[in-house]
Amino acid sequence: MSSDRLLEVSHLKMYHVIRKGLLGGKFFIKAVDDVDLTLDRGEALAIIGESGSGKTTLGKTILRLYEPLDGKIIFDGRDVTHISGKDLKRYRRETGFVQQDPYGALPPFMSIRQILEEPLKIHKIGNKEERLEKVYKALEEVRLTPVEDFINKYPHMLSGGQQQRVVIARSIITDPKLVIADEPVSMLDASVRVEILRLMESIQKKYQLGIIYISHDLSTTKYFSNRINIMYAGKIVEGGPTREVIYNPQHPYTQFLINALPDPDANNRFVKRDVPPGEPPSLINPPPGCRFHPRCPLFIKGVCDKEDPGYTYVNGDHFVKCWYYEEKR
Repeated sequence: MSSDRLLEVSHLKMYHVIRKGLLGGKFFIKAVDDVDLTLDRGEALAIIGESGSGKTTLGKTILRLYEPLDGKIIFDGRDVTHISGKDLKRYRRETGFVQQDPYGALPPFMSIRQILEEPLKIHKIGNKEERLEKVYKALEEVRLTPVEDFINKYPHMLSGGQQQRVVIARSIITDPKLVIADEPVSMLDASVRVEILRLMESIQKKYQLGIIYISHDLSTTKYFSNRINIMYAGKIVEGGPTREVIYNPQHPYTQFLINALPDPDANNRFVKRDVPPGEPPSLINPPPGCRFHPRCPLFIKGVCDKEDPGYTYVNGDHFVKCWYYEEKR
């Protein structure tokens, strides 16, 4: 493992177990199914996919909020796949989480000071004065200033953008090495989305944080992601440097995502855009082979529906998992 490598995930699986019917039969939702990814120190990686693609489950499994079914999670040279007790507590101190819904993420009965002090108390960081100093510093980092105007308020007294700044402050207050941000701007007004993304970018660069940015929106990745992975139905189908993937997409699903991006040219507002037919597959009973094949215009019968494609490298670190691309080479 490279000295610059912060996170290495290999063959990761996480299935949700559900019970149905009077007899309580077991079913498995294959939300994360054999996923590989890497993240270097100070790097920002975007995970992009439709709702239900498994990207949130992937993030929570990496954070060990879910127990992996199989595979490995190596963090800072340590295997954290199945750790517990003190080791898990240490891992939680070294990682942060920015949730999608800021109001739901903040305890309504606690003041901003109490919310930010809580992780410091849990991890026994500093004395009372030192903790207060860290709270002030965190609020200044997320530009909730003057701090005195915010520190004793409660979440309902803040706007959505201010609440999300508190969530970001809480995610960095223990000085983590990795932060996973799950759709951090999707619940915010359009007017503050870019502002929050640029705030996260400045914090990431200042502290050389590793960030995994989870979103369904390709258009926001350009703000700070170095690399991008495209996720479909529990699997990564394409990945590489952000600009390379966006401007040279190889997987048909990635091409559809990019084609669906809003066009700033008003003259193109009536241009018909191609969208893949059908719906994403059920993760309880996904199709065999490539999971995109029932919707794919490049489907090769007897190939795409038989076996999951492996990695094919397009250019440098840019990879695609697609039988059509492999056959074309």
